[in-house]
Amino acid sequence: MEDSEIRMDKFLWAVRIYKTRTQAAEACAKGQVTISDLPVKPSRHVNVGEVIMVRKPPMVHTYKVLGILHNRLSAEKVKEYIMETTPEEEFRKIEIMKLQKNGVRDRGTGRPTKKDRREIDRLKGNS
Repeated sequence: MEDSEIRMDKFLWAVRIYKTRTQAAEACAKGQVTISDLPVKPSRHVNVGEVIMVRKPPMVHTYKVLGILHNRLSAEKVKEYIMETTPEEEFRKIEIMKLQKNGVRDRGTGRPTKKDRREIDRLKGNS
């Protein structure tokens, strides 16, 4: 193996996209990691200049490979090897999900009564 080649699962682990190499391999096997809209296997080699798309619901992260990294480094040094090019629309998905968060009930109050349910529906704008 040359110095310019590294497996996809090891690279995703080394640049801190996944916490463990096993998680990276499982994501590849499930089709959550793509290059050129094609799912990749964990054993596929990564090349400089490729654009990797990683689906972590609800977002699809996009990264451009700037260099090959064989060992896991600190998060500050990883920026030299990979550049995140994820569009702003993907980050807005998280903001929208935060806004749609369910209402909070005090602990120990139990399930809402029928009257409470009607009030909740009225506040949410449901008829």
